[in-house]
Amino acid sequence: MIGEKIKSAINEQIKYELESFYVYLSMTAYFHQLNLNGMAHWMRCQAHEEMIHAMKFYDHILDRGGRVTLLDLKQIKTNWKAPLEAWKDAYEHEKFITAKINNLVKISREENDYTSEPLLAWFLNEQIEEEKNTDKVARELAMIGDSQDGILMLDRELAARIFTAGSPLDPAAYNVAV
Repeated sequence: MIGEKIKSAINEQIKYELESFYVYLSMTAYFHQLNLNGMAHWMRCQAHEEMIHAMKFYDHILDRGGRVTLLDLKQIKTNWKAPLEAWKDAYEHEKFITAKINNLVKISREENDYTSEPLLAWFLNEQIEEEKNTDKVARELAMIGDSQDGILMLDRELAARIFTAGSPLDPAAYNVAV
């Protein structure tokens, strides 16, 4: 049985993961509007991944006999001045999520909840990748500056992202390396 304190914290993390889904879906729409379909594709893949993250936490609570409580989502940003601003926001958002995962680890350890440790270790490693990827693109866009050619080249590169997981609501998708 999952403890009340960690269950409550994981329910809150589900909210953050669903907000992440919305953030990246909003960025998808923004990039489509700019005809930067490679960046839009990358963000759509990211949104899909965030939904899977929410469901991993969701199922962890259920698997341990707890009740999932879906919390209200906050309003998200829907427009950016430039692609660089969106990617900087993505990087800052991932740092925010990393801090939340770190807090879950702290709570888990305080509560002697060793059963959550494998899940949280997976997320800690995932956050290293999430921060690295968003920061890399933000730094590349900063180097590119206002070069439309550079932005289009990066857009094409980002279009190559492959995301093989199935439906984010299907637990079989959780075992795909994301």
